Amino acid sequence: MILEARELVTGYGFSVVIHGISLDVDTGEIVCLLGRNGAGKSTTLRSIMGLTPPRSGRVTFRGEEITGRQPFEIARRGVGYVPDDRRIFSDLTVKENLEIVQRVTRREGRWSLERVYQLFPVLRELSAKPGAGLSGGEQKMLAIGRALMGNPALLILDEPSEGLSPLLVRTLVDALRRIREDGTTLLIADQNVKFARRVADRGYIMEKGTIRFAGPLEQLWQNEEVVRRYLAV
Repeated sequence: MILEARELVTGYGFSVVIHGISLDVDTGEIVCLLGRNGAGKSTTLRSIMGLTPPRSGRVTFRGEEITGRQPFEIARRGVGYVPDDRRIFSDLTVKENLEIVQRVTRREGRWSLERVYQLFPVLRELSAKPGAGLSGGEQKMLAIGRALMGNPALLILDEPSEGLSPLLVRTLVDALRRIREDGTTLLIADQNVKFARRVADRGYIMEKGTIRFAGPLEQLWQNEEVVRRYLAV
């Protein structure tokens, strides 16, 4: 098991957003957190990454408890994170955005500038362009490539398919499959169950900060009542 979260309770100010959730991610899996906006998916990922530390519960990565550690410490242990707003450096070029990560995380591995360019060929063409000049889809590819440059064992993605055209969603699906084939485990939060079905092995459905369903994606997809109740817009 590469990641275990147990009984996480997290909130902002006086509000509690997630209420005692537990989840597991096995090495080599793609696991997806599903749910409508406000279900608590992003807060769960932020709790795991140390950006919004849980008030109680614990998070274990590769057998080591990382609860309460700083995000940069968690990143250096091998967890990559792509937030929903991408957070690329707008004044740096595409190439500079990619190269800066290895200097920060100091992790060696299979992912290099050339391999990221092979995964997303458009980034090679845009390598000298500032981040501010990229489209939303290009920024998303750059954010994923930047996270991979840290050579994570676990890659966490928040709403990767949001706002993408059908063509870019297909590109993203292919890229995530290749990332997994290359040995990186993935934990994804997304609203799009059709997208999740194409990439994920298992899913957790969240509603109001709790987990309502957990199981294989195909089993989830075939349960029309669950999809209608928790995922239909």
